[in-house]
Amino acid sequence: MDNKQVKTLCKIRDLFRSISEFESDFQKRYDICLNEGTLLCSLSNNKFSSSEIATLLGLTNSNTSKVIKSVETKGLIKRIIGEQDKRQMYFILTPKGQKVLETIKCSNMEIPEDLTQIME
Repeated sequence: MDNKQVKTLCKIRDLFRSISEFESDFQKRYDICLNEGTLLCSLSNNKFSSSEIATLLGLTNSNTSKVIKSVETKGLIKRIIGEQDKRQMYFILTPKGQKVLETIKCSNMEIPEDLTQIME
């Protein structure tokens, strides 16, 4: 392995650590993981089915079900029946979920420098 490859691997490792630390801080602060936070953001002014949520979050249907169940258990989202197709379930934020989402948006969460560089 040449020096460039080693530097690349080390940079990837550093990014992974930063993401892991950010998620840990996020979870401690809001009592939800990043996937749950992303779900809340996705539902901020929308309703989506579980398959639409899976696409939005980039998760498998199985992982999406786990995230939905967790957030639903915390009382942050609720299920509603489709208007056209009564067999279809959609998810929306509860008032509690809206409050958590607004808290996240209004906070000054510090993002690690190496992550902000990627986001720019």
